[in-house]
Amino acid sequence: MNHLPGTTPSPATVVRGGPLTWIQQWHWFERGIPSPRRVNPTPLADHCHVPPPATVADVHRALAVLTARHEALRTTVDPLRTLQHVHRADWSPLPVDQIEVPTADAATLEAATAALARCPIDPERNPPWLARVVLEAGKPRAVLVAVHHVVIDGWGLAVLLDRLHGLLRGNSGPAGTSTHPLDAVAAQSPERARASEHEWLTRLAGNPTGVLAPFGGTEGGAGRHRLQYRSVGAYDDLDRVARRHRASREVVMLAALAHDIAARTGEHRFLASVVVSNRARVALRNSVDVRALTVPVQIDLRSGAAFGEVIASVAAASAAAYRYGEWRPAELVAAQARADRRRGAVSVPTLEYNCYSWPRDYLVPARNTAPDGSTGWMRSTPDAPCDTLYVDLGLDAGVLTLDVTVGDHLLDAGQTAALPVRLRGFLRSVAEGAERPVPARSLAAPAAGWWRAPRGWVCLARVEEALRGHPGVLDATVTPGGDIEGKGPEGKDLERKDGEVKAGEGTAGEGTDAERTDTERKAGEGKDRTRKGGERQLVAHVRVAPGVTVGDLHHHVLDSLDEVPGVMAPGRYVLSVEGPASGRPPGRTRPTCANSPRVPARPPATDAERALAAAVATVIPGRPTSGSPDSPAPVDMNRCLSDHGVTLVGVPRLLALLRQRGFTGIASDELTGTASLGHLAAALEPLPLRAPHGGGTPP
Repeated sequence: MNHLPGTTPSPATVVRGGPLTWIQQWHWFERGIPSPRRVNPTPLADHCHVPPPATVADVHRALAVLTARHEALRTTVDPLRTLQHVHRADWSPLPVDQIEVPTADAATLEAATAALARCPIDPERNPPWLARVVLEAGKPRAVLVAVHHVVIDGWGLAVLLDRLHGLLRGNSGPAGTSTHPLDAVAAQSPERARASEHEWLTRLAGNPTGVLAPFGGTEGGAGRHRLQYRSVGAYDDLDRVARRHRASREVVMLAALAHDIAARTGEHRFLASVVVSNRARVALRNSVDVRALTVPVQIDLRSGAAFGEVIASVAAASAAAYRYGEWRPAELVAAQARADRRRGAVSVPTLEYNCYSWPRDYLVPARNTAPDGSTGWMRSTPDAPCDTLYVDLGLDAGVLTLDVTVGDHLLDAGQTAALPVRLRGFLRSVAEGAERPVPARSLAAPAAGWWRAPRGWVCLARVEEALRGHPGVLDATVTPGGDIEGKGPEGKDLERKDGEVKAGEGTAGEGTDAERTDTERKAGEGKDRTRKGGERQLVAHVRVAPGVTVGDLHHHVLDSLDEVPGVMAPGRYVLSVEGPASGRPPGRTRPTCANSPRVPARPPATDAERALAAAVATVIPGRPTSGSPDSPAPVDMNRCLSDHGVTLVGVPRLLALLRQRGFTGIASDELTGTASLGHLAAALEPLPLRAPHGGGTPP
């Protein structure tokens, strides 16, 4: 293969530019997440077949035409200022190469497409796409295309390949240029975005967390599984059920997934994050750009409901959610981090669902009979676990395809492989007339040590482990407490007993109401007040060395939320210098109902903390830079990044500033969670010194 050398864009080639859209900001931030932890693929890749008698030269001409028509194919991104630049059509050679294969069958092309997707794309200096012509006996059989997610989404890639296939068949297609993300910047509505963000925060706060974790998976599982399941029979059954209930096939499959989760876990209320194309208008359906985002679909199932009722419920919830398909990921991620830290629980959707609903007639025709129930595992480097079940549905040429990605701690390899098989059997039974009512209780028992707290499922052993990880903790025991009233019979706070320090966590947590955004306040109305009596909470009995306070432990658990699945900040903390071994029955200890102890502000103390504080002070929006590199502006190391007003838009620049100061060791996604700046700084590592070359001096 002959790879084209990279080119550096010249300002003289730029025809227009401007800021990234809200959606692009998310994908640009996502680019900095290490690939083992990244769920959305970057780049996206697919292929189309080359109809005879088209030649390699025809492929190059078609790609040149598409590059001239679609500005997304000639867009670069400024790495620090989150700006994008559209270049002239001739600013760079076409990023195209070719390979020869013995047989260009479907399996070979899928493998070749996956290989192209692994090739790096540099959208800062080069075109944000790659193409590869597949030759068989010297003749072009297919064209593989990979695009960077920051300028083109999955729908846009499908449109692009459809246009390419049309040009190769002699169909010139629409002559006009398509839309570009820059065209959407002015149309972004902050009011509509705020309404959508309010809906997201409300849904996240009102659903249980950790729904899948207690009901399967490998204890302490540290990876994830990816598989693809293909079946003709399942397609036919899905189609029959959809026609009978007058619903789309995509909604029926989401209903089947929801039914399966409810049956497995016994949870009848949970959140699904469903990807929508945001192309409701006809003018946008053929655009080559990036518009897709997810919406919060609230799953509420009635115990004993027949599957037809489940379909109707999911269809209604989906229709209600689709209006919230435009929001600002940067603002929402920061608001969720603040809310999670305040609530003491990391809230993530139980299920993410995506549908490849566009027709892909440009794919290479299958030479053999379509598969029926085959499963292929998608291997990669060891992946970090994910706390959501990701399911992609494809319905091409009468074949149902399910791509499943799930953390090993949620479903182990056997359970992951059994999921699509079980769904196929479920669809078959419903297609044959079975009602399949929603079970009242879970069909699987939760693993030992898991407890259903008011906010969701929590693993008591992992909370104990997190508490024991704090310096000065000698022992910890976490138990479900009784009903917490917090007031004596005359409304007075319960008195402190000798030898005990008691404090309540409360939902207000760290930070005052004045520090919350309007969206967060509205979403949390009625939820962030001190809890009333009658609600069961966790009680942590912790034996500590002198000097360890309840505030220290509360802060430590909040820092652990994003790192240890199944950890939830206990509803109350009871610290005792004697601990449970003192002979006092844990159930006799009655905690107070006070709010969480406020953790005092702490300035940076180490070189790593000073470097991080200086970077944070520089990227805080609207805040004038003060101080010097050796004496930065005051930054509280006991608060998380979003508490300081920094959203994911500023994360790439923050990481670049850290590298300038000689530190590395943290990735972009680690900066958006609940961990405090002090906790993050502890993971920073000095950059290794590079040996000088040619008499140069090391940086």
